[in-house]
Amino acid sequence: MVVDINQAVELLKGVPSQLSVMIIGMTPIFELRGAIPVGIESFRMGILESFFWSVLGNIIPVIFLVFFFETVANWLSAKFKFWKKFFDWLFERTQKRAGDKIKKYGDWGLFFLVAIPLPVTGGWTGALTAFLFGINKIKAIGIIFCGILTAGVIVTFLTVGISSFF
Repeated sequence: MVVDINQAVELLKGVPSQLSVMIIGMTPIFELRGAIPVGIESFRMGILESFFWSVLGNIIPVIFLVFFFETVANWLSAKFKFWKKFFDWLFERTQKRAGDKIKKYGDWGLFFLVAIPLPVTGGWTGALTAFLFGINKIKAIGIIFCGILTAGVIVTFLTVGISSFF
C-alpha cells in the first residue's frame, strides 16, 4: 500500500493546520519533506510558520527514538517473532545503507544522512543510525536536529523558490 500525501491531508481534515503539519512532520514516511510543502501549499501557511511546525513535528519522534528505540526494539523482539524478523531486517538494511558513510565521515555522515532530503533519509533514519552505531544520545540529538534544520531550509527553498527570499 502506497501512502499519498493527499490521503494524509484528507485524513487530517478538521484538525487545526498547525497540528496537521506537525503530525505529517512526525511520520517516518513524509517527515518535513512532506510537511513543509503541505503547510505552504495546502494549508496556505506562511513560510516560517510551516517551517516551524514541520521541524517541531520532525524532532519530537527523534528524541523518543534516540532514547527509547533500543528498549522498545529489544522488548518487541523478545516477545514476538514478527518484530524480531522486522528489526533484524531493518538493522541490517540501515547498516548497509549508512554504515560506510558513518564509518568514513563520522558525525558528518550522520548530519548529511539527515540533512539531504531524499527518500529514506531524515530524522527517523538518523535516530536509527545513531542507535546502531552507538553514537552518544545527546550528541546524536544535536547532530540530527542540525540536519533537520538544514533539510528544512532546503525543502523550503525547493517549495517556494529561492527568489521568494530576495
